[in-house]
Amino acid sequence: MNDLTVALRQAGLEADDSSLARSLYASDASLYRIPPQVVVRPRDGDDVLAVLAVARETGTPVTMRGAGTSIAGNAVGPGIVIDTGRHLNRLVALDAEARTATVQPGIVHAALQTEAVAQGLRFGPDPSTHTRCTIGGMIGNNACGSRALGYGRTADNVERLKVALADGSTLVLADGQPPEHPTLTALQALVHDHLGLVRTEFGRFGRQVSGYSLEHLLPENGRRIDRFLVGTEGTLAVVLEATMRLVEDAPYRALAVLGYPDMFEAADAVPALLVAAADGAGGLAALEGLDHRITDLVAGAPELPAGTGWLFAEVTGSTEAEARSRAQAVASAAGVPHRVVTDLAEQAALWRIREDGAGLAARSLSRPAHSGWEDAAVPPERLGAYLRDFDALLRDCGLDGVPYGHFGDGCVHVRIDFELGDRAGRRRFREFTEAGADLVAGYGGSMSGEHGDGRARSELLGRMYSPEAVALMAGVKQVLDPNGLLNPGVLVDPEPLDASLRLASAPVGPLADLFGDVHRCTGVGRCVADNTGTGGVMCPSYVATREEKDSTRGRSRVLQDVAAGHLPVTDPAVTEALDLCLACKGCARDCPTGVDMATYKSHTLHEQYAGKRRPRSHYALGRLPKWAAMTPPRLANRMLRSKALAAVTKRTAGIDARRSLPQFSARSLRKVAPTPESAVGTPDVWLWADSFTDHFGAGIGTAALELLAAAGLDARVIPERACCALTWVTTGQLDQARRIMGDAIETLHPYVASGVPVVGLEPSCLAALRSDAEHLLDDPRAAEVAAGMSTLAELLSSRLEAGTWSAPDLSGTRVVVQPHCHQASVVGFAADLAVLEASGATVQRLGGCCGLAGNFGMEQGHYETSVAVAEHTLLPAVREAGPGAVVLADGMSCRVQLADLAGVRALHLAELLIGAAERP
Repeated sequence: MNDLTVALRQAGLEADDSSLARSLYASDASLYRIPPQVVVRPRDGDDVLAVLAVARETGTPVTMRGAGTSIAGNAVGPGIVIDTGRHLNRLVALDAEARTATVQPGIVHAALQTEAVAQGLRFGPDPSTHTRCTIGGMIGNNACGSRALGYGRTADNVERLKVALADGSTLVLADGQPPEHPTLTALQALVHDHLGLVRTEFGRFGRQVSGYSLEHLLPENGRRIDRFLVGTEGTLAVVLEATMRLVEDAPYRALAVLGYPDMFEAADAVPALLVAAADGAGGLAALEGLDHRITDLVAGAPELPAGTGWLFAEVTGSTEAEARSRAQAVASAAGVPHRVVTDLAEQAALWRIREDGAGLAARSLSRPAHSGWEDAAVPPERLGAYLRDFDALLRDCGLDGVPYGHFGDGCVHVRIDFELGDRAGRRRFREFTEAGADLVAGYGGSMSGEHGDGRARSELLGRMYSPEAVALMAGVKQVLDPNGLLNPGVLVDPEPLDASLRLASAPVGPLADLFGDVHRCTGVGRCVADNTGTGGVMCPSYVATREEKDSTRGRSRVLQDVAAGHLPVTDPAVTEALDLCLACKGCARDCPTGVDMATYKSHTLHEQYAGKRRPRSHYALGRLPKWAAMTPPRLANRMLRSKALAAVTKRTAGIDARRSLPQFSARSLRKVAPTPESAVGTPDVWLWADSFTDHFGAGIGTAALELLAAAGLDARVIPERACCALTWVTTGQLDQARRIMGDAIETLHPYVASGVPVVGLEPSCLAALRSDAEHLLDDPRAAEVAAGMSTLAELLSSRLEAGTWSAPDLSGTRVVVQPHCHQASVVGFAADLAVLEASGATVQRLGGCCGLAGNFGMEQGHYETSVAVAEHTLLPAVREAGPGAVVLADGMSCRVQLADLAGVRALHLAELLIGAAERP
């Protein structure tokens, strides 16, 4: 523990200088890595003042942090990082009559929005990270989002700020006469001496976010110090509390999706659309641009009109008909291929693509694409010409990028395929960025349109502002923060834009091969939001604990440090970060940048325990299929019915004592349903007896055989043993996993190659063959097996479409469905939904994870988290459904969890359908 941490703790603060904390907070969503000395999580405003006092005493800089989604390096610093999101996150008051909300800086935008919507109101600006970004962070960057066109920037929606200055003074700032304070007097005098300069260089157009927004201090603008502080990135004051303006929420919205040949022509259309909408549709709430290289990455995306570039034009109305009419008027004015979308679910799906733009754009090119020059803005009437020149600049520099963003405001986001791992690539990064800045300045634009300047663009301010304006901003900094304690290196006296680049480190150590994979995480932070409401899985451990270390992003940051040699793979920080990862693979689907933490965890465990003794659960649960194949089932069941023997077994195997142990099937599936000696010819379907179905779910296998027989199909069980090695993979026993998985591919390939459908019943085992096998094995047959095997639902839905099978009637049956995590994230669940909908059942599909996740929830030390995950979605839904509902769970883990925690026997799809088919 360093002296700084001692001083902070003596002041009663929650201070953490562990290697884990320093790794977690060394990066935000930018290109930069700057480990702090210590992280503090204040519980109230007095704690923040105490941090500032220690900072003054020790001369330590302070950086504020909300959700850590800052893209320009605004929220990383070398001293004290204050995390407001953990505790300082309350809604203090909501006054529906006054239409204001008073909040602490760490409150998440979505949390405020939920409370406002309940009152028929909304907070206007909504960045694409609205599910996790904080209001304090929005104030820091002057965030805008898609609907700033209709509702204004964050600065336009601030009514009052309570702030602390670097000297510890606390001020309440609002419209009207500011409080008496010598610092404020000096600030106003400085601006008064430079009124002409401020009027000509600041606030020239709406998205001029770069630098200090001194125009708010002009007398004609009310000398609004509170709004001036918005966008200063924590360099002049610290926000303790904010009162934000709310607006009446429009009851109906419609989206005109407009198709153009390319993004240039889409940009050309913006000025005329803004005029037409103002004249005929009452103005636009949003006008967003989207490139086909982003939409191409989204499987199952809603239909888009012809084109390779699109504008999303959103209008509002007091009725659905009015909103539709206004959207149609916009589309008619555009005169291009279009769709008018009024369905709320389809609108939400389209907006999700736009909101995931940063992550999707990062993997839209042949090389990984990065931020760094992602937020320039020009006056909208010049957008088309700017984009053409910008594209030419990219080509001249041998780079590529995918533009998208807030076209109605002239703000262009882009991810560019910079190569930052070598000196030549970093030199080209600087050359391009400087040229890009000159291009933007030549169009009368701003380096930043909403993300702030941070470490990425502060060095460039002299290219858009005169030396006098830059000096004026330095003078403002000197008045408000004379000792440079608040977020130094940003805006004034900036750090070089190519200093402290995270990707400049060379891959080293046992995880060097994962360097590129773990750096897929750009920090956009979708994993620190609750995605379960839209059917997402990521990230169940974070949803349960709300700790950064338990998020996909947090784990990625730690593994990035290992792959770059900043941490040894054996560091306790690595173990702590990965401990509560359920290996659910939710991030493999839900993370827009494609992070697959389950795979990274497996490789890390493999390296951590190479040649070393493993946890007991790795030998027991990690090799469960092996022990199951060796164990007489009837004897095992009798022994496990003994409480004493069961307790000994759990203790020996590293299983939590509160867990029950699953019962073996009396006879394995391959013994219950052997291929008859009289069978001739080739069957219509082969059924793969995975290890879990074979030894613990033989009844499910026989139900599937009966169901297929009732469908007129000759279905037989593959007689050979073929284990997918999933349990070895999840516990990082990769040498054995490769051997066992290789044997399975050897066994299954002839069946697949025969052309006969091969069906798997356990989704996690099928997922292992569809994802892990290709990754772990250097065998082209692995891909053929993965492509040639299907779920029961996939087989049935294909026959349903062909008209060769009819679903049994489940009308009047309520089915609560918990897809297995690997089913939702790897295998897919669309076919299951199609079959259930065809049956006429009332289906409630749950998002999230059951919390057991194979060995995870069984292991000692994981029980509480496992239960917390289950209590987030699954268990409340089952309780609400009542005893008359059917609970459907194809995954063995989910069925065990439901039996253990809810006393519910969940059914497999095969059991549900054969039960319905056999009804009189």
